[in-house]
Amino acid sequence: MVPPPAGPPAGTTLPAGGHRRRGAFARWRGRRPFWGGLLLLLGGGEILLTEQASVSVVLQAGAAGIAAYVLPLVMVVCGVLLLLNPAQRLFYSVIGVLVTLGTWVTSNLGGFFLGLLLGLAGSTLAFGWLPDQEPRRARRRRKAAAPEAPASGPPAPDSAASAAAEPTKDGPAV
Repeated sequence: MVPPPAGPPAGTTLPAGGHRRRGAFARWRGRRPFWGGLLLLLGGGEILLTEQASVSVVLQAGAAGIAAYVLPLVMVVCGVLLLLNPAQRLFYSVIGVLVTLGTWVTSNLGGFFLGLLLGLAGSTLAFGWLPDQEPRRARRRRKAAAPEAPASGPPAPDSAASAAAEPTKDGPAV
């Protein structure tokens, strides 16, 4: 028995709904610090997963171990809130950086450095994100379409002519 083909038959096009959904997701993603929130979320998830490692691998255990679960959970919550509420991105990203740095001590060196790096990168990306900045592709297209404008102002003088016209230490130029 031959399995059916995975894609549409040759010579046909995909329905427009697929492109619309992809475009809608791209617009949604462009209106929020998507990559920052996603990296912070992944960093918190990675740290939580390293907490499930065997006892011989875990560096810290005991009553203080509750912080090892709370801080990565706060990272995950901040990542989700960055995606859902981008207006408060500065607050969530600062909390994300502080909590991520706290996991260095409480959670196996921040999830063996990977979760720590993901959390820091995500928080800093979210902090630096500008909500009303035009997308990079549109800026490149606009820049490529614009003709090269001549530099404004008077032309630069010749270096030899300007050196001769400047007064010397002994008196005015001749």
